[in-house]
Amino acid sequence: MTRLIRLASTPLAWRIVIAAALALAVLMFARLPSDIPHRTARLVAAFASPAEAEAGIPPLSLVPPPPLPDPAQSIPIAADAARLSNAQVPIADLQPALAAPFRFVGAPDAHLRARDCLALAAWYEAGDDPSGERAVVQVVLNRVRHPAFPDSVCAVVFQGSQRQTGCQFTFTCDGSLARIPSPPALTRARAIAEAALSGAVDARVGLATHYHADYVVPRWRDGLVKIAQQGAHLFYRWPGYWGSAAAMSRGSGSGTESPQPALAALSEMHDPAAAQAVTVPQILFEPVPVAIPPQLAPSSHSALEMQLDPAAPPGSYALKALALCGSLAECRVAGRLGETGSIAFVYVRMARTRSEGAYWDCARFLRSDRAQCLPGGQALDRLLAVS
Repeated sequence: MTRLIRLASTPLAWRIVIAAALALAVLMFARLPSDIPHRTARLVAAFASPAEAEAGIPPLSLVPPPPLPDPAQSIPIAADAARLSNAQVPIADLQPALAAPFRFVGAPDAHLRARDCLALAAWYEAGDDPSGERAVVQVVLNRVRHPAFPDSVCAVVFQGSQRQTGCQFTFTCDGSLARIPSPPALTRARAIAEAALSGAVDARVGLATHYHADYVVPRWRDGLVKIAQQGAHLFYRWPGYWGSAAAMSRGSGSGTESPQPALAALSEMHDPAAAQAVTVPQILFEPVPVAIPPQLAPSSHSALEMQLDPAAPPGSYALKALALCGSLAECRVAGRLGETGSIAFVYVRMARTRSEGAYWDCARFLRSDRAQCLPGGQALDRLLAVS
């Protein structure tokens, strides 16, 4: 009898066990972390195929931009050992994807603030080296377009500068601002910055958003993709979608540039006490018109002519003029559109008065500051007069 009762009750016991197991499973699922969808989405984005990333297929909308690496976190290692370690990391993109031209869209005063933030970042990070400065400028503008960073030039440059460690560009928080660039070096850096804000692109560093010197090994290095080396600096992008051109979707930033008090001693545009900012030193001449010579060989006083490429960014004309003048103490360059076209750009350097200026024909080239507009008539003759 007892055995018959046990056999009869067995199905009921199993039903009770199964019901309890189901209830426990439901309870455990309900207590899972709420960010599982976010984690899953991040995994999907991180492991998206390169083809999807380059085609501009975005990751799931739940995925935020990746966190910024802490630039202060470096592996303690000697400089020579760091260089050897860095050299062993291959360059993944032998032909990096080209960044789109950046064209600043803000007001004239914002344009000048952006120019000076960009120029000073280039000089402090790369020194008076135009090649290195152009690479730094490209990284800054790539960041302005990327949603992981602030959407203005000055905010990108000074990101984290309120901390002694963790600033994205070390010169903003390590005391380097006590060093002052020479006027010619600052003029060269400004010309590079102006060209980049007008559409010039440094193809060598592609879509890089990070770089470091070759004598250090940041802890974040192996989490990014190495794409270039320029001089002593190594350049990186994020892997997958966040390192693609599609991720840089913010055009040319917000166009709003706040003054940076830390630059007040270096830039009138960032000095709250300055009522008016002047983009280039204004050059005064005796009112004696002098004919413009067609072209002279370089000497201590030279008037040179160059042909302008109408398809090139207007800011690049200043870079070309700087290259033509080289180390000449006194130099004037007249740029023409075509071999017989009218003068549309002038660059003047006068060491005696420590003056330098670049001027564009504003009827042809839009300039944010009217002080950069080329005069006409006898004023133009005086500007180009060889004394």
